Amino acid sequence: MSDELAAVQAALAAEHAAVYGYGVVGGRVSEARRGEARSAWDAHRSRRDALAREVRDLGGEPVAANAGYALPFPVSDGASAVRLAADLEERVAAVYSDLVRATTGARRTSAATALRDAAVRATRWSGTTTPFPGLTEHTDTGAAGGTR
Repeated sequence: MSDELAAVQAALAAEHAAVYGYGVVGGRVSEARRGEARSAWDAHRSRRDALAREVRDLGGEPVAANAGYALPFPVSDGASAVRLAADLEERVAAVYSDLVRATTGARRTSAATALRDAAVRATRWSGTTTPFPGLTEHTDTGAAGGTR
């Protein structure tokens, strides 16, 4: 498998997990943020479907979604649902960062757009920013300015 196909498959797997995770978020988040969760869920479903087509275009068989996913922490209320949404977006951003590195042309542009979108959603959910979304090795957790 080429590096590009592997990166697209990884992004597809991350989108499957995000779609699942937003199902949990939508069930626990406050009514005031439910529209935001629905919008993110729709965005991840759309990207998931596009990535499945890209995998086929590259000659691969799209990785299937798992029946269920282990959550990184218990989600029992609105606050933990918001935390999960931010975590999902940060994880997706990291995978898209890898996809940006592995691709060129239109696929790279699309991956960069997805990375930006995930970073913006992560910021909206968490209320904090990350200096280099998707590149944890460049994040200074002790820096001022709202970084994580």
